[in-house]
Amino acid sequence: MSEPFTFDRFMAMPRLSALKLSPDGRRLVVAVSRPDVEGKKMKTALWQVDTAGRAKPRRITRSAAGESVAAFARDGSLLFTSARPDSDVKEDPDNKINALWILPAEGGEARLLLAPEGGIDGVSVAFAADAIAFGAHVHPEAKDLADDAARGKARRDAGVGALLFDDYPIRYWDSWLAPRRRRLFATVVPALESDPEARLDPHDLTGPVSGGTILESGISLSPDGKTLYTTWVDYKDSPRIREDLVAIDVTTGERRYLTSGDASYMGPKASPDGKYVACVRGTFGSPDEAMDCTLWLVDLVTGEGRDLTPEMDLWPEGPIWADDSSAIFFTADLDGGVAAIRVDLADVAPGEPARVTTLTSTGAMSELCPSPDGTRIYALQSTVTTPPRIVCFDARTADQSVVELPNGIDEGGIAVRSRVERLTAKASDGTPIRSWLVLPPEASVEKPAPLVVFVHGGPLGTWAGWHWRWNAHLLTERGYAVLMPDPAISLGYGLRMVQRGWGDWGNAPFTDVMAATDAVLAERTDLDKARTALMGGSFGGYMANWVAGKTDRFRCIVTHASLWDLKPFHGTTDDGVFWEREIGDPYRQPENYIRQSPAENIAAIKTPMLVIHGEQDFRVPVSEALKLWTDLHRHGVEAKFLYFPDENHWILKPQNSRIWYATVLAFLDQYVLDKSWERPPLL
Repeated sequence: MSEPFTFDRFMAMPRLSALKLSPDGRRLVVAVSRPDVEGKKMKTALWQVDTAGRAKPRRITRSAAGESVAAFARDGSLLFTSARPDSDVKEDPDNKINALWILPAEGGEARLLLAPEGGIDGVSVAFAADAIAFGAHVHPEAKDLADDAARGKARRDAGVGALLFDDYPIRYWDSWLAPRRRRLFATVVPALESDPEARLDPHDLTGPVSGGTILESGISLSPDGKTLYTTWVDYKDSPRIREDLVAIDVTTGERRYLTSGDASYMGPKASPDGKYVACVRGTFGSPDEAMDCTLWLVDLVTGEGRDLTPEMDLWPEGPIWADDSSAIFFTADLDGGVAAIRVDLADVAPGEPARVTTLTSTGAMSELCPSPDGTRIYALQSTVTTPPRIVCFDARTADQSVVELPNGIDEGGIAVRSRVERLTAKASDGTPIRSWLVLPPEASVEKPAPLVVFVHGGPLGTWAGWHWRWNAHLLTERGYAVLMPDPAISLGYGLRMVQRGWGDWGNAPFTDVMAATDAVLAERTDLDKARTALMGGSFGGYMANWVAGKTDRFRCIVTHASLWDLKPFHGTTDDGVFWEREIGDPYRQPENYIRQSPAENIAAIKTPMLVIHGEQDFRVPVSEALKLWTDLHRHGVEAKFLYFPDENHWILKPQNSRIWYATVLAFLDQYVLDKSWERPPLL
């Protein structure tokens, strides 16, 4: 049997993300994250991988600050962002800047291109021109980046941290949307051979905007670099939020709307031939009708848009074009995995649906990279038992298996010892409820394992692939089995599954979780029916709180970053208006929020609870945990509160993650296994 899968071995595994393919199709670059030398934070470096599998992968960046992949320039040079210091400029330790760097295609020393004080994100490169666009955060009144830097210095020199707001929203995930706001810029990539000291001269395309206008908007340059496509968000008529697709002239900054405010248009990608823009279109939804998503195509000549996947009952993500513009590739949640899908546009008659082919549905696919010759797709694939690895598969064949790239990073690395099974239960209305069951290797009739039920977040989510933050295998090493059900409102099972739980979280999502739990305990002899617990984070934390008020069947409950009282939550979360599409107007329909608040069931809670929350969580503010903790204490419920002052919605720092798992496992051991409580030493 392999070695135990300890927390240290878990943290030692390289975390791959952000895969990019060079324009010539010969090189892949991937971000690889590991704990730094002190083990206090995660650090990312960039590695180059040979697509032919002949050369061994090699690390191509190294700095204390770490790096993030941005994009390949047309000549094969690599653009990346990093807060590393510039060797030619004296470093200001109090003002770290996420700057844009370039690494020549042939290798050598990386060179700084631009370092605006507000940092750079979301880089887009033109397909057929030496043009790039990017986002940067700038003071609202700043005339240019130099003026912005002066304003930032004036604030630091004066010791001012105050923020002034005049629009909505004012914060996002873990950041306040001030004093700087995101703007979009465009420029030309300099030729390194002719002018090795050249810097970027960016042109401001948007000027001052409200905090939410282009906050998280994806950007895509036209092939000639003359037009930028993005999502433009308008909160002026709140709660009706417009999320339109716009085209911005790179020379003049003139903005032209390509859609009419009838839906949300996200993740635009311009076709290499310049004729189309593909994106994901999402209906707004209402308390009575769930939102729905489809792959949308805008014809830039006629201005008309059409649904490319009208008969596909799945939600597309991350569309990317084939180099010859004949097809679009994307991923979609599908039955506990994430499939890679192809849509063919060539030879399709007007008005006819495009041809849709599921290329592979093995594991969870991400970061699709079509080869320039149109024959292959490179991607990252994870499974419930393996973290993301670089794989390759045919760009046209349906229902195929993938091939792990030879000499991939961490090939033959650390393995888990758990056994994984795919299960199906039936809801009260007959709907199949699918789950993953992860078992410790020793679970048997003679030694039945205690069961911990994981409820996923979202609420629009699913259990698919490997999880770095909620890793079931660290529990199975302790002897627990883990059930991961996909109840109503889960993705990957069609719109009806979403509708079953839409705007009614305490009904079908709750009963589906219970049905999956009942079924696995009734059918299995290798599970201990008397020793069960339930855990959830975010929406899963909401469900954990709801379960606590509806049943005492579990020995204990762990609730992380959880919603407790929905009405005050609407006013403190970073984008409360968004939730009105599903739950309704809290000023006119407060009963919708009250009826679905776990706080209304506080008097019924008897199950011991572990409450976990981060101070920097603006999506589910810490006020939810504080009120939950107070309510539990006032009602005499056995409980503990694990608080992280330096974390947000997720626990990201390695040592904080160690504390998280140690506390959760000690809590489970106390109540599920009747062991004495062992307080983690650092607490």
